[in-house]
Amino acid sequence: MVNNLKTKEKKITYKDVADYFLAFANERGEQLTNLKLQKLVYYAQAWHLANFSKPLFKEDFQAWVHGPVLPDLYDNYKGHGSSPIVTKLKMKTLENKFNAKTVEFLDEVASVYMQHGAYELELMTHQEDPWIEARGGCEPDEKCKEIISQDSMMEYYGQKIK
Repeated sequence: MVNNLKTKEKKITYKDVADYFLAFANERGEQLTNLKLQKLVYYAQAWHLANFSKPLFKEDFQAWVHGPVLPDLYDNYKGHGSSPIVTKLKMKTLENKFNAKTVEFLDEVASVYMQHGAYELELMTHQEDPWIEARGGCEPDEKCKEIISQDSMMEYYGQKIK
């Protein structure tokens, strides 16, 4: 009898994705701040929606002043302020959380976006429709907790790959 459990896709959380990027950064001597981590996780979700027409994880981003934010992820690391997040995470500790296809996908997101600074990533999101539309008529420095819809992310980033 064949065990199908190994081929079943695992449920991934935003925390798993964040841990992946932190471990990726650790192994390459990079440093991630809360702001940069938020943007990496956002772009992972956005491009997963665009490429696979389904979310990588279930949580929704909000259109905060400094770009897309997952409030729970922010809360996890807000104690670091704008300083780098220091962890001992290594890729080896995460190998059972992701299948090979997801690892390949996350590696690609990291290779494209990790080279950019946190502020540069923030500015990039500020020029993209999903964040702009979710903020509506909010002033640039006005608090906003509006959800960035996954549909708007799928449509916007999907157009970029066509």
